[in-house]
Amino acid sequence: MKAAVLQSIKALGVVNVPMPEPSRQEVLIKVRSCGICGTDQHIYHGHPGSAAVSFPIVLGHELAGEVVKVGEGVTNLKEGDRVSVDPNIYCGTCKYCRSNRAHLCENLQAVGVTRDGGMGEYCTAPEANCYRIPDSITFEEAALVEPLGCVLHGFRKLQLSPLSRVLIIGGGFIGQLFLQLVKGQNVESITVSEPAENKKSRLYKLGADKVVNPMDALHIEADVVLECVGRKESMQFAFAAAAKGGQVLLFGVSSPETSISVSPFEIFSKELIIKGSFVNPYTHEEAISLIAKKAVDVKSLISHRVNMEELPGIMADYPKLSVLKAVVTY
Repeated sequence: MKAAVLQSIKALGVVNVPMPEPSRQEVLIKVRSCGICGTDQHIYHGHPGSAAVSFPIVLGHELAGEVVKVGEGVTNLKEGDRVSVDPNIYCGTCKYCRSNRAHLCENLQAVGVTRDGGMGEYCTAPEANCYRIPDSITFEEAALVEPLGCVLHGFRKLQLSPLSRVLIIGGGFIGQLFLQLVKGQNVESITVSEPAENKKSRLYKLGADKVVNPMDALHIEADVVLECVGRKESMQFAFAAAAKGGQVLLFGVSSPETSISVSPFEIFSKELIIKGSFVNPYTHEEAISLIAKKAVDVKSLISHRVNMEELPGIMADYPKLSVLKAVVTY
C-alpha cells in the first residue's frame, strides 16, 4: 500500500510499504479521511506528540474509514462497519489508569504517534478504539471527531454561568470548536482575540459577540479565558486578561522549550484557577453525537482538502498556507 512515511525530522515521503495485518482484538481499516493536526506538525519538526515518537512513522491520529478485516478475538465490529478512531491507547494497569486518569497513562500509546496512523491507505487499530459512525456523518466529519473530543475534555474543566464573560484567544480551528460549545451555554458574552481579518465573519457567524485584534485586546477582562494558540505572548496575555476569581485554561500546545513569565502574586491576589488539558479521555462517543445532531459544525471548518501525494509539500509549507483545517482524502 501507499503511505506517507516520516523517516526523520522534516523527511516525509510517499512510499510503498507492506500492508498491515490486524493483531488480536484489532481491525484493519481502509482509511477514507485523515485530518492534519498541529501535533502532526510538532512531530514533523522533531517535537513529541502525545507520547515520544520513534522514526519511521506513518503520521495521522485523526482518522476515519471502513473496517475491511478483523483480527482474532474481535467481537463487536465486522467488515463494512464505518468507524472513527480514538487514537489513544491506555495500558490499564499504571496508577493513572487505575485512578480514573487514563489519559495520563505512564505507558500511553497512540495511533499515528507511537504506531502507524492514518496517512496511509490502510491502518490497524484496536477494536476498543474504534467507534461506529451513523450514515449521516461523512468520513471527513468522522476524522474530526478526535479534535472535538479533545476540546470537549478541556470544555468540561470549565465552570460557566449566564454571568460568565468568556475570552477565547485564537480564532483558528480549535478556537472555533470551543466557540460553538461555549455559545451553547448562554454565557454573558464571548470575545475572540484573533488577528486574521478573514476569520472575523465566520467567528461572528459561530456566535462570537466581539472579535478583536490582539493588539486591541490588552484591556479586556474575562471571567473565563481559553488559550488556544500555544505561544508565549498569548499565554501571558491569558493571565493578564483573567479577572479576579477567573479561570485560565491553557489548551494551545506550545513547544517543550517555551516558558512564560507569570506573577505568583497576581495568581494569589486574583485567586486564579489555572488548568491544563491533555488529549481526549473517553469523549469520542459524545463528540460523534454532537456532530450527528448538528450541535457542532466541523465540516464548514475544513479549508484544505489534499491527497496523499501532496502531503510532503503540504507538511513542509504548512505555516505559509493559512490552513484552518486540512484533511487528507482517499
